[in-house]
Amino acid sequence: MIRAMTVSAILGALVVGVAAYTVSPSLWQTAMGFRSGGPAADDKEWPICTMTVAMPDADWAKLDPEFAAGKKALVAEDWDGAIAVLKSAALRDPRNADIQNYIGYAYRRLRQMGPAIGHYQQALMLNPRHRSAHEHLGEAHLVLGDPATAEQHLAHLEDICLIGCEEYDDLKRAIAGYKRLGAR
Repeated sequence: MIRAMTVSAILGALVVGVAAYTVSPSLWQTAMGFRSGGPAADDKEWPICTMTVAMPDADWAKLDPEFAAGKKALVAEDWDGAIAVLKSAALRDPRNADIQNYIGYAYRRLRQMGPAIGHYQQALMLNPRHRSAHEHLGEAHLVLGDPATAEQHLAHLEDICLIGCEEYDDLKRAIAGYKRLGAR
């Protein structure tokens, strides 16, 4: 009996693994949070906010109505509403780095850098390779006048992305913009 259950569990894991590899790359990249949009910032606005939250919901995100409601609040620029709903979602899913990153983003848009940085750091504790958290934390440090730390996060992104990624490009542009403003 135990041997049959073990064989069933192994076969089930193999089927899931094969299914994960046969799913189209765009679907699994979206599900893993590897896709983000381009700049979402107004050219006149600082801090540079490059996150677009209107990306398609991953199937797993649809399972949590509060996570989906938090993303809708972000798209609607209801920062306080997004924080409230996403914090509630985080209570049920405390190991979700995406939720922490979204909460940090909402706080940053409210210009509350302390809580924003705390949530970005929490996202990175949960997933040290979270590209959006590195990008957003770097941008937050630019707002605080700390380009050296922003460049550290850019270096992390360079190591993580290997062949380049939007988060790296966005943070690199933000650092260059910060330096241009400082040179004036």
